[in-house]
Amino acid sequence: MYKQRIVIKVGTNVMTNKDNRIVRPVLRRLVSQIAELYERNIICVLVSSGSVIAGKEILGKSKIKDKTQRRQVYSAIGQPRMMRLYYNIFQDYGMKCAQVLPTKRDFNPGVHRENMIKCCEGLLSEGVIPIANEDDAVSVTMSMFSDNDELASLVAQLLNADKLIILTDIDGLYNGHPDSEKSELIENVGVQENVNRYIKESNKGEAEGRGGMGSKLDYAQEAAANNIPTYIANGKKDNTIIDIIDGKNVGTKVAKIKTLQH
Repeated sequence: MYKQRIVIKVGTNVMTNKDNRIVRPVLRRLVSQIAELYERNIICVLVSSGSVIAGKEILGKSKIKDKTQRRQVYSAIGQPRMMRLYYNIFQDYGMKCAQVLPTKRDFNPGVHRENMIKCCEGLLSEGVIPIANEDDAVSVTMSMFSDNDELASLVAQLLNADKLIILTDIDGLYNGHPDSEKSELIENVGVQENVNRYIKESNKGEAEGRGGMGSKLDYAQEAAANNIPTYIANGKKDNTIIDIIDGKNVGTKVAKIKTLQH
């Protein structure tokens, strides 16, 4: 039995550079922290973006005009590459990982949901790190998650996680533009707190993803409402995950707290 189980979501803009190419050292830093937590008897579930970018790197510019079909193709090509990258890095740390590609129906009450729980619980019981990503190759229109922030929140709730950590390329939610010296990081947000006035300023969006700060806050508050403290923090910095687990003031924490005035 593990002391804690943590769901970590890593966005596309965390793992890519300005040229929209995957940066392997970033993935290695991510896995090294997961490995350190494993040594502390804390197990992680990783929700990872990146398949579309990975597919684009392999295929190059596509001739497919339909945006949805093009995304399906990029994702189908990119998923094996992402898993190969993760597999090799986890292997370097003496760990095993597994691919889980859910669709939205897998979280609806019924047999699909039960199968998802059994699969993930089985992997965790064996000390294997599940790596979840939306199955973009088949998820279109109504069967799509809004983004991987939603998927991460649903996975955290499905597995009764102790914490959800959403990694992005800024330190968290600011009360102004993140690049402005006058802006301050908002360290705590309540479940029912309305921070919409800050979201536009803090929102940089995802390089090739669908999520932005608004989405992150929505699903962070949803998870927190279900007793899962959620953190939005900078995944490009060293030891962000470890610092959060160690109780340091990192990023923006979303939890059941009294509404704050900013």
